[in-house]
Amino acid sequence: MTVNLLNYDLDGLAAFCEQLGEKRFRATQLFRWIHQKGASGFDQMTDLAKSLREKLPASACIEGLKVVSRHDSADGTVKWLFDVGAGDVIETVFIPESDRGTLCISSQAGCAVGCRFCSTGHQGFSRNLTTAEIIAQLWFAEHSLRQQFKQEDRVISNVVMMGMGEPLQNYSQLLPALRIMLDDHGYGLSRRRVTVSTSGVVPMMDRLAQDCPVALAVSLHAPSDDLRSNLVPLNKKYPIAELLEACARYQQSAPRDFITFEYCMLDGVNDQPEHARQLLALMQKHAGEGLSCKFNLIPFNPFPASGLTRSGMPQVMAFAKILMDAGLVTTVRKTRGDDIDAACGQLAGDVQDRTGARERMASQRQGMLGGIKVVVDKGIHT
Repeated sequence: MTVNLLNYDLDGLAAFCEQLGEKRFRATQLFRWIHQKGASGFDQMTDLAKSLREKLPASACIEGLKVVSRHDSADGTVKWLFDVGAGDVIETVFIPESDRGTLCISSQAGCAVGCRFCSTGHQGFSRNLTTAEIIAQLWFAEHSLRQQFKQEDRVISNVVMMGMGEPLQNYSQLLPALRIMLDDHGYGLSRRRVTVSTSGVVPMMDRLAQDCPVALAVSLHAPSDDLRSNLVPLNKKYPIAELLEACARYQQSAPRDFITFEYCMLDGVNDQPEHARQLLALMQKHAGEGLSCKFNLIPFNPFPASGLTRSGMPQVMAFAKILMDAGLVTTVRKTRGDDIDAACGQLAGDVQDRTGARERMASQRQGMLGGIKVVVDKGIHT
């Protein structure tokens, strides 16, 4: 049985080489060939001993993902669909900017969290991706884009774990992938330029802070537990106060001096001035615990099953002004790739749902929307 070497961080690859009777420096050579040079065959690795090159194919392979399709946006964004087997297809998005190239990577086939405004959540959940399947997205994108742009320098400078899935619910496979991204013999990315986005899996946030602290983005989306539980069901398990306490703990190890809070702007749901003032009160309360934050307001990208609509830009800017006037760093995310369904919240490859999410969320939709209106009305008139 052969093993896919994309599954291994450098320590894992060294242990594999040791089983073959090889020294650690051979693992470092292999690691560089795979991740820095994009090699997919051992015969390409000219500085490896011939005996090792002949030995490796019997026990190992370097196997990426099959590309189902590629879509190019008018703004330069690229979206790939990858086949991960058994009827599951995942999505990966490259976003070019003048000063960086960002790759948005998936961690699961589908997502079990079921956020109301996320197309992936409405598709349900099939399975966790392996480390190889996570890192293969970066491996393929980096080296195919180098060929496309005819350059030897690194194309991807930033990685965000913001694709399909909740990364911290696939922690055992995520951790080696992060270490590969950060390793100087691999992709050499800065901890500040690798971001894990979470809907708030508190125990795993604490583990990440100890094991591999990278930049953290937290999907907040509401200032109160009632409203957030409607939008982000995980809030029922880890409510806002518990989540913000975990953020303050994480910040002690984080490579940046702030935690990013993502806030999807939903018309008439969470975008009222009172919601902004409630957010301010929350942040002021937890500032004493050492929490420093940045808000990223995200224009909602509608899809029919959600029953939700995007806040108007005047409403978004008025909301942002309240936060900024109080001294909170606030940005409005520029929508990229929406013409190819590659924007935030739109990623939905094709998964074999094992959770019944489509039917469950459809049946809850009317009740959920009614419940949200009650929460909003109550908040405005108190």
